[in-house]
Amino acid sequence: MLVEKNASLQPYNTFGIVARAETLVRVRSHADIAALRADPVLGQAPVFVLGGGSNVVLTGDVKPVVLKVEIRGRRLVEETEHAWIVEAGAGEPWHDTVAWTLAQGWPGLENLALIPGTVGAAPVQNIGAYGVELQDRFDSLDAVDLATGQGFTLDAAQCAFGYRDSVFKHAPAQAGEAGRLPRGMGLAGRALITQVRFRLPKPWKPELGYVELERRAAEAGVAQPTAQQIFDWVCAIRRAKLPDPAVLGNAGSFFKNPTVTPEQCADIIARDPKIVHYALPDGRIKLAAGWLIDACGWKGKTVGQAAVYEKQALVLVNRGRGESSVTGGEVMTLAKAIQTSVYERFGIRLEPEPVVV
Repeated sequence: MLVEKNASLQPYNTFGIVARAETLVRVRSHADIAALRADPVLGQAPVFVLGGGSNVVLTGDVKPVVLKVEIRGRRLVEETEHAWIVEAGAGEPWHDTVAWTLAQGWPGLENLALIPGTVGAAPVQNIGAYGVELQDRFDSLDAVDLATGQGFTLDAAQCAFGYRDSVFKHAPAQAGEAGRLPRGMGLAGRALITQVRFRLPKPWKPELGYVELERRAAEAGVAQPTAQQIFDWVCAIRRAKLPDPAVLGNAGSFFKNPTVTPEQCADIIARDPKIVHYALPDGRIKLAAGWLIDACGWKGKTVGQAAVYEKQALVLVNRGRGESSVTGGEVMTLAKAIQTSVYERFGIRLEPEPVVV
């Protein structure tokens, strides 16, 4: 178990926010978790689990013990006539894992290419893009109960996946009995994911139910693209409209796309006919949060070193550098101003995607 004191967290959050951890522990194995729990001081301290830092806004120094998840490893667990079951360590970079599965001849994750972060964070957020969500390719995961040290496995139903949501984003409803997981739909702050397994279906078929992918396929004159072609298209689309966190700090899409009733949507369309919206299977309507923000004139606007990306209003970026980097306070001030503006014009409350610490 490697322990660091007064550790900089700026390299470990894609926004590039300057913050420090009083204590940072690098978790690279189950043995590290056992050593943490056995430590008379660290084992009793509150913890904050950090993966790739791509979905977090740090508003100050972090007092809980930061558990930097760095568990690696990738393998094919099983191959059946219906699917490939692939496992990856929670600390593996997500995009690299997607590329690796394709290189091995196991398609299915290509629509989720170029999403920043780690494998372990993917089920927490139930990441999704271009017509596919993590839950569509999920098999199961292994995690450790940080309170007891016991390992456990969850399937998709037990993860309670929702739109950018899962059991890992909610606090336990009730305290558990001694030696058992808490009852209720919540494992936030209680569980550390160690491995994730994906079910990649056979036979594979392309997922093209997204306008930008359909356009790419039409331009290429390809009716049945390969998984690699979809991977390349997704990467090109994302690079064209989203900033590279290594160049311009950001946390990806900052707000969730809100959902409304058909009646609410019709009311908004009556006032703003060009609003971007999509019908959902359950009858609700999903609105494009980026369009709502852009319609309120926020592209390019700044608060301190925090800014709304000029190519995509859904993304907030860091215009600072080094020690003059953006602060979490500036990011959240800008976010709250956007929320107020959208609510005043459309009556819609935008919900942030990142975890605010």
